[in-house]
Amino acid sequence: MSLLGAIEAGGTKFVVAVSETDNPEKIVARESFPTEDGEQTLKKVIAFFDQYEDIDAIGIASFGPIDVKPESATYGYVLDTPKRGWSGFDFLGTMKAWRDIPYYWTTDVNGAGWAEYVSGAAKDVENVVYLTVGTGVGAGIIVNGELLTGYSHPEAGHIMMQKHPDDQYEGLCPFHGDRCLEGLTAGPAMEARWGQSAKDLPDDHPAWEMEAFYLAQAAMTYTATLRPNMIIFGGGVPHREILIPMIRKSFEEQMNNYLAVPPMDQYIQTVQNGDNAGILGCFYLAKTLVK
Repeated sequence: MSLLGAIEAGGTKFVVAVSETDNPEKIVARESFPTEDGEQTLKKVIAFFDQYEDIDAIGIASFGPIDVKPESATYGYVLDTPKRGWSGFDFLGTMKAWRDIPYYWTTDVNGAGWAEYVSGAAKDVENVVYLTVGTGVGAGIIVNGELLTGYSHPEAGHIMMQKHPDDQYEGLCPFHGDRCLEGLTAGPAMEARWGQSAKDLPDDHPAWEMEAFYLAQAAMTYTATLRPNMIIFGGGVPHREILIPMIRKSFEEQMNNYLAVPPMDQYIQTVQNGDNAGILGCFYLAKTLVK
């Protein structure tokens, strides 16, 4: 049986899987394990795929920053990261040394965003911003049906923010403190600010109004610069059902009728593929390499 491989490489855990090439949604096998250093983690990845001979291509969606420029000397590497044992690690080269098959190498958010474009909330649109808010904040951006890549991949979680008037938190980003989106809204930032994790905060806690303010501000920035058809929120923090309606309301208040956008219930959406988005995106991207 002809197979596709998927590697969803997260900073906390790795998920590996294989599916049928002709039917990427049909997952044949799947496994997950905690992220260790690069060498130890890739040993487990390779041990999983060693079980399967007929793999046509593998999609890799990795935490970053990563080098996605094919002409670069460090293409396929994980770049400077606080994750121990990963800075300067040749992720793609290690996989190619194991088995020289086609690999689609991209970011974790691009993988999840592509899944939403193919079979999720954005399957009927050509321009979408997929924003994940969890351990970190990042965006997969699709423009005219293609993943946006310039000098490198977008780092849309580090756009500068205007602080909420009631927010005294100093921010968690080691590079930007309280000036960027990730430093103010990621799950660890919420926990550090409020003293408990996002999943434990009650619906009526002021944390959600503040989170909605920042995420709506980010959505406004993406709207003004990219003019997408849709903005999708994924990751652990937007699992809270009350948050998306609050983002929509804050977005309308902050935009103040300046730009026309689709109706709010169509424009600002939540992820439809759930926790499978990253793996599905890897399969879909791997399939683009199969002739």
